[in-house]
Amino acid sequence: MSDKNPQTLAWQGLSAEHHLAPFSDYQQLKDKGPRIITKAQGVYLWDSEGNKILDGMAGLWCVAVGYGREELVAAASRQMRELPYYNLFFQTAHPPALELAKAIADIAPDGMNHVFFTGSGSEGNDTVLRLVRHYWALKGQPSKKVIIGRVNGYHGSTVAGASLGGMSGMHEQGDLPIPGIVHIPQPYWFGEGGDLPPDEFGVWAAEQLEKKILEVGEANVAAFIAEPIQGAGGVIIPPASYWPKIKEILDRYDILFVADEVICGFGRTGEWFASDYYRLKPDLMTIAKGLTSGYIPMGGVIVRDEVVKVINQGGDFNHGFTYSGHPVAAAVALENIRILREEGIVDEVKTRAAPYLQKRLLELQDHPLVGEVRSLGLLGAVELVKDKVSRERYPGAAMICRQFCFDNGLVMRAVGETMIIAPPLVISCAEIDELLATARKCLDLTLEAVQG
Repeated sequence: MSDKNPQTLAWQGLSAEHHLAPFSDYQQLKDKGPRIITKAQGVYLWDSEGNKILDGMAGLWCVAVGYGREELVAAASRQMRELPYYNLFFQTAHPPALELAKAIADIAPDGMNHVFFTGSGSEGNDTVLRLVRHYWALKGQPSKKVIIGRVNGYHGSTVAGASLGGMSGMHEQGDLPIPGIVHIPQPYWFGEGGDLPPDEFGVWAAEQLEKKILEVGEANVAAFIAEPIQGAGGVIIPPASYWPKIKEILDRYDILFVADEVICGFGRTGEWFASDYYRLKPDLMTIAKGLTSGYIPMGGVIVRDEVVKVINQGGDFNHGFTYSGHPVAAAVALENIRILREEGIVDEVKTRAAPYLQKRLLELQDHPLVGEVRSLGLLGAVELVKDKVSRERYPGAAMICRQFCFDNGLVMRAVGETMIIAPPLVISCAEIDELLATARKCLDLTLEAVQG
């Protein structure tokens, strides 16, 4: 007889009978049953069994302003009553989308003043593929079609998004990547840097971009796409030498640069965008997640003025979505940006929360199971190892640790043998203390389990 309450069992039954979940082993999920999340407030979740859980992943990197912000609920409600839906096709528009485009341009890097709206980051990266190829065709260089991504990068799970990304597990399902997309190594020093010092490895990893451009031929390369910090790949923060070298290479060749800011954008690094933090100059930027704090689906692509100038001369751009610039999503995004600005949340990340999280995370470095700790803004990673010197792993340790975290009221994510966090931007120092105390407890339990 299960000790779960009847309502939990009923919902788990519905899952088994009717629901196909994302990124799941369906038989395993059916046997175990999903955890049913029923409510949330601030940085906390509650499940159907009444357990309180600190959400160390801000949902899926997205709940920037925390759960339970009534201002966002009110913005959605007002817009639903006034104009619940209309499209942006056929030479029409509506105020929320237009006002949001202006609000985004106000915080975007200089020279990026136009936005194409989508329903998600995945759709945004599909749009990127269409836009960059259309751009080069209009420039009289239709052979420039190839887009260079990175191994273990993540750009969504649509056909184009999964192809642009470099996740082997995704490529194995569905005959991906599609033609015209190639990949270079990732700047993952701890996992792949070997005996090289970090800065030497960063330069080597960046030089692989130039090597690939020359291999494919500059006349055939349309763009390079990369996350400033690889999120789903394991919070891979490149060595300090990496982005300056990448910028040198991009300046040398006539290709576009796409910064995927779906995870890093809207304050997570302590700047509005990680492109500001690293002083990048992207031609296109993919956005989503923190744009609405996850309260409603929305994404987009911010496009540099020089690219827009070419696109404007090209007649119809035959691309778009039913929900591009959805008025309710746009209203929520406008209110979300207002909250981030007026409450000074981005600056608070930079001056208070991020330095404190980094300080507390570094205290885990002395744990026998921890090989490296890294963080930037409110992104953090803890590498789990069997041996700190050789970096040998305990296979499966991260999944064991993830389960201990769940069981002890904390959401951390396991990527390979790395534990990662990206809490809501409004997390307090006391809540960071709670997160780290629970994480240390779960590391202790994990060490005991893997050694036992």
